Amino acid sequence: MSKKQFDIVVFGATSFVGQILTKYLLNNFNNEGQEQLNWALAGRSESKLNTLKQECGIEASKLPVIIADAADQSALEAMCKQTNVVVSTVGPYALYGEPLVKACVETGTDYCDLTGEVQWIRRMITKYEAQAKKTGARIVHCCGFDSIPSDMGVYFLQQQAKQQLGEHCNTIKMRVKAAKGGASGGTVASMVNITKEAAANPALRKELANPYSICPENHSFTARQHNVSTTEFDQDLNAWAAPFVMAGINTRVVHRSNALSDNAYGKDFKYDEAMLTGPGFKGRLKANVVVAGLAGFLIGAAIKPSRWALERFVLPKPGEGPSPKEQLSGYYDLRFVGSTSKGQKITTKVTGQGDPGYGSTSKMLGQAAAFLALDLKKEDKPGGFWTPATAFDNRFIRRLTEKADLNFEVID
Repeated sequence: MSKKQFDIVVFGATSFVGQILTKYLLNNFNNEGQEQLNWALAGRSESKLNTLKQECGIEASKLPVIIADAADQSALEAMCKQTNVVVSTVGPYALYGEPLVKACVETGTDYCDLTGEVQWIRRMITKYEAQAKKTGARIVHCCGFDSIPSDMGVYFLQQQAKQQLGEHCNTIKMRVKAAKGGASGGTVASMVNITKEAAANPALRKELANPYSICPENHSFTARQHNVSTTEFDQDLNAWAAPFVMAGINTRVVHRSNALSDNAYGKDFKYDEAMLTGPGFKGRLKANVVVAGLAGFLIGAAIKPSRWALERFVLPKPGEGPSPKEQLSGYYDLRFVGSTSKGQKITTKVTGQGDPGYGSTSKMLGQAAAFLALDLKKEDKPGGFWTPATAFDNRFIRRLTEKADLNFEVID
């Protein structure tokens, strides 16, 4: 890496997930026997940053602070010039994220975030990818629960399929077998913003329906993708399934990974996601409830009066989220079923300890930033907009298993 003052700057350190990320980095770096990381906190409020340092204890008192507003381009560029990597927790990214991406691209600074806003990712790729390739900035979106478990889960399964079956799978499905965790105001705000944009823009609705929306323009994929949009029975896992709220972003990221890997999974590769609700009548009933709940949320978020009521009286506010106890007690269990062109099958699973959206996401995001700063040399990966599975590799899976409480394994 070039000689800069910091390895990593955490931008938006006082946000809900930023605070969790800050505590995670303090606990997992620079202590006896741990990796050494030179890092700093950044945000728009010096007083809030100093309060966070006080709350985090004596070790945090040594952390440098950088003042930069998400809308202040010159301040963002000055911040980027001081660090090799910026990790951003400031969302909704479609509202606040572009100036920082622009600053990172222009200064050749690596960047990662936890966005799940596919329409914003597409805009950033369209506007800045060519310049990122010139400056050497590696931009890696979706480094949280969406979409590291899905993207790295497919990466892991395909490696195992190649070793055990002799070829990659041309069809994979991911099913959420179990999960426990709460939602934060930031995530909900992002979902509401996407729904609001789509309701007002027919072209965006068409784009969001395209499974290859963030693939390079010259991709040659034409396979019709299955989309679990209602209740259906999964024969492989003997359970009813319902739509998974993160499928819209995760599937797009996985297809971009395939495209950026020279179609390693195949030009006819198919991938879909859903959540399991159990067998029998009870499982079917639960699936129907999920379908109805998602439909109600989307309709409510799309219409201005009901959106106002949801935001005012029902949904969590930005800065609100699961309690520390809920973050620790959360978990998830994802199952991946792959099939080759010859009909051979392989099943793997990815499990994580901690609330998926925050407790676990903060660990994954921290290790993604550390990988960019400590493991991924500039000569190993050129500038551009990468996905987790194309920017990272098996070293990152080891980071996740050893330091982020994730597990990847073959079960059948």
